[in-house]
Amino acid sequence: MAESVTSGMLQLAFSTANKAIYFYQGGITAYNLGQKTRHFNIDPIYATECNCVSEKTVSEMALQVCRLFSSDWSIAVTGYASPVPESGNKLFTWYAISYHGQIVLIQKISLQKGNPFEVQLAYSNQILLSFNEFLQKGKTARKKVKKAKGAKEQ
Repeated sequence: MAESVTSGMLQLAFSTANKAIYFYQGGITAYNLGQKTRHFNIDPIYATECNCVSEKTVSEMALQVCRLFSSDWSIAVTGYASPVPESGNKLFTWYAISYHGQIVLIQKISLQKGNPFEVQLAYSNQILLSFNEFLQKGKTARKKVKKAKGAKEQ
């Protein structure tokens, strides 16, 4: 996990899951621009231009955290939990999921209102649901391929 706006909520969710020891490697929460550029190798000039909230930033975060933790999968998230001028006073986040060094999903979540904790929780829940849906689609696709191969062999 590479988290910013969710401040470790995704790490909490994964670390408390049943048998987490078998699949969860760890995570890092880098909340400010300086830490994101340092730990995720994001170009400081670009980081300043977008306040480290963009598709490109979250993609780099996801790929770098995979390397840091020697993991097959990663999830990264960066955004705003309270309205600030840098966000145009809007609540939104970008998140990305990577698998084997490739970004496989990147999406934006926008919310209308909420206190920062509610917003962080809503982002975390949506990301977890999206990751689960992504895994389920992959599982269904693998089953279809397996059935198709079996039909060809008969």
